[in-house]
Amino acid sequence: MHFGNKTALRDLSFTVKPGEIFCLLGQNGAGKTTTINVLLGLLKPSSGDVLIDTVSIINCTTPSNVLAYIPEVVQLYGNLSGLENLDFFSQLAGFRYAKKELQHFLLQANLQEDAHSHRLSTYSKGMRQKVGIAIALAKNSSYILMDEPTSGLDPKASVQFAHICKKLSSEGVGILMATHDIFNAVNIGSRIGIMKEGSLIHTANSANITAQELQELYLKTI
Repeated sequence: MHFGNKTALRDLSFTVKPGEIFCLLGQNGAGKTTTINVLLGLLKPSSGDVLIDTVSIINCTTPSNVLAYIPEVVQLYGNLSGLENLDFFSQLAGFRYAKKELQHFLLQANLQEDAHSHRLSTYSKGMRQKVGIAIALAKNSSYILMDEPTSGLDPKASVQFAHICKKLSSEGVGILMATHDIFNAVNIGSRIGIMKEGSLIHTANSANITAQELQELYLKTI
């Protein structure tokens, strides 16, 4: 993947299996967000291919609900409630749900019931992310891409977010998470990758590495 004379991604190859949480670590400019943009079809790689459930998404012109995306800052409509945002984005994806079904998705995402009818402008970042997760659930997505999802979350919200991710994983949803948070990578991830200058330098199973060991490996890599 090239931008002019700059190589943004180099010989990058990895797999995210159903139910797996793959955390990508790396400094700003390492290629994490570029990787996500390629997977979303927003950028076309200079070479190679991207397969989702064995189907190539390169040059694909039909949007797929197999893949959902939760950015660092979830862009929703502040003048609409959480329930109304979920309904709107679900319909954009071609799904129509009754109110009780929409409420069920929000509860699955751990958004408290008394907040469902409140405007998004009153929500914290953690609450906005829960609506984003509910949208992914409503789309029945098999895979979710997350870009710095724990950035700016307080400790309680981070713990809640980790719980939601593990629940999604247990239900067979595959997650690719770009993050700077070493502790959460070990706590949430099934596997961890470290990127540098567009390449995947190291991978490790979270069960086989501590946060301290990962930090030392990360610092040596960057």
